[in-house]
Amino acid sequence: MTGCEGYSALARVYDRLNAQIDYTAWANFVEACFDRFLPARPELVLDLACGTGSMTLALAARGYDMIGVDGSADMLSEAYLRKGENDRILFLQQDMRAFELYGTVGAITCCLDSLNYLLSPEDLSQCFACVHNYLDPNGLFLFDLNTPYKFRHVYGNNAYVLEDELVWDEGTDSEERAAVYCGWQNEFHPDTAICDFDLSIFEELPNGAYRRCDEHQQERCYELSEILSALEKNHLEFLGVWSDFQFSAPTDTTERWYLAARAKK
Repeated sequence: MTGCEGYSALARVYDRLNAQIDYTAWANFVEACFDRFLPARPELVLDLACGTGSMTLALAARGYDMIGVDGSADMLSEAYLRKGENDRILFLQQDMRAFELYGTVGAITCCLDSLNYLLSPEDLSQCFACVHNYLDPNGLFLFDLNTPYKFRHVYGNNAYVLEDELVWDEGTDSEERAAVYCGWQNEFHPDTAICDFDLSIFEELPNGAYRRCDEHQQERCYELSEILSALEKNHLEFLGVWSDFQFSAPTDTTERWYLAARAKK
């Protein structure tokens, strides 16, 4: 079976294929940034482009009231199921370039290279304008992006296979395990700074057959100078950029930048 569009296929298996992400360490880093750059930890936090809600849930578990915003109904459906009866979380389906909240928040997180999915500097600036608008004065913006090194040397025109065979099949009461495979082909275009991702996802069915869904995604490679310019344009004071959760300085081979900015009002 083919022809699934958007995140309809990926949403169901996203967390299984990204099980290696250490959200505890990431949440520790977020709180370390709160302590470093804010006079007190915020009470209300927005998780922008929250996806299936992993960071939203991790921060809610630490006592923060959370808003999760994402443009994908499929991803939010998974997040809502994971939320359960947790009344600290409000999920909203909105475009990250034009989101609206009921008031301001003390901090905004935007994780897992979500900003790379904004395919033009204009889109990025629109997102930053909304971030500034909905942050408290001196509120903190924490985000990350894939670096130019990663686009050119890791993504490039390479192909990868992601797989997960060791997750219980939640659709039955048996002890059978359902496999998931994702074939991932990249094509990076240096002239446009756009990388195309073509994904084929295979999910094992109870009868042993596989269901296939194909998805196409794109990310844009941003230079650090472009990020800093967009922050300045939208009155977000750049506070620092690091290569890991220990606040290490980036190098020429850093694959992910972690950045912090403050809303000046």
